[in-house]
Amino acid sequence: MSHVPVLLEETLEGLALQPAGVYLDATVGAGGHAQAIAERLVGVRLIGLDRDPQTLEATRRRLAPLEDKVCLRVANFVYLKRELQAEGVAALEGALFDLGVSSMQLGQAGRGFSFLTDGPLDMRMGPDAAQTAADLLNSITACELAKLIRDYGEERFAQRIAAAIVSYREHHGCLSHTVELARIIEAALPAPARRKASVHPATRTFQAIRIAVNDELNAILPALEDAFELLKPGGRLVVIAFHSLEDRLVKRFFKAKAQGCTCPPKLPQCVCGKTPQAKCFPLIRPSKDEVAHNPRARSARLRVAQKRVACQDTK
Repeated sequence: MSHVPVLLEETLEGLALQPAGVYLDATVGAGGHAQAIAERLVGVRLIGLDRDPQTLEATRRRLAPLEDKVCLRVANFVYLKRELQAEGVAALEGALFDLGVSSMQLGQAGRGFSFLTDGPLDMRMGPDAAQTAADLLNSITACELAKLIRDYGEERFAQRIAAAIVSYREHHGCLSHTVELARIIEAALPAPARRKASVHPATRTFQAIRIAVNDELNAILPALEDAFELLKPGGRLVVIAFHSLEDRLVKRFFKAKAQGCTCPPKLPQCVCGKTPQAKCFPLIRPSKDEVAHNPRARSARLRVAQKRVACQDTK
């Protein structure tokens, strides 16, 4: 699968690139956004993080002509503050998060992210993940699995799917491959739901399992907080999310940073003294043309926040 960075021009515009300074790509992946940032500026330095050493090695080769501007480090973005400190970086002009699984990972059958090609039930974004998808599916109870699929996949048939997976496991042994799991999920759905589905029946369940394996949601808010803290006044934070669970966390984080005085309106003056820490910009969705050329962009949602120039200390 070839890599096409999602919402590229919108991302660059959202970052409001300065002629010099340090930028962070917290989810560098195949390096499409990172390459565009580094190519556009002369005095810029870009720190790129990714928890997947396999992906990062390929990206390192792709960005070799820009190695004087780009530093790549294998790390989960939840540790971004530590990684930036190791590079001697104390402040950022801007930071980018492109959340979710990368196109390179989806395109490798051996990684187990896709239900379209057969591969082992792995789904780990990096070796730091404690267990594989197979480990999870072959040890979890039906009740726990139903909750996981419902909460992380927003799947209305979570209970039926969980029961089918556990029943299959009990009668046929441990699950080990992606196509095997996809067939179980598809068979568990009522026929009318399968016929009316706008996406593959296994889409939401695979998403849920992947999120659980990689503990994706729990890392988002701490990482956003650290990135925002490191932004210089006027610096921009850009986040691309691909499903409502991610986007809801980002939206709430931005809203909290943009929240000002909460004193009752009848008071003659503000007594809490709280001023907004950030200015937030409207949600951006991909154009019809982009979706036509890059179907992966279909569900992308981009949000931008700018740290207030007057806000010197966010703590």
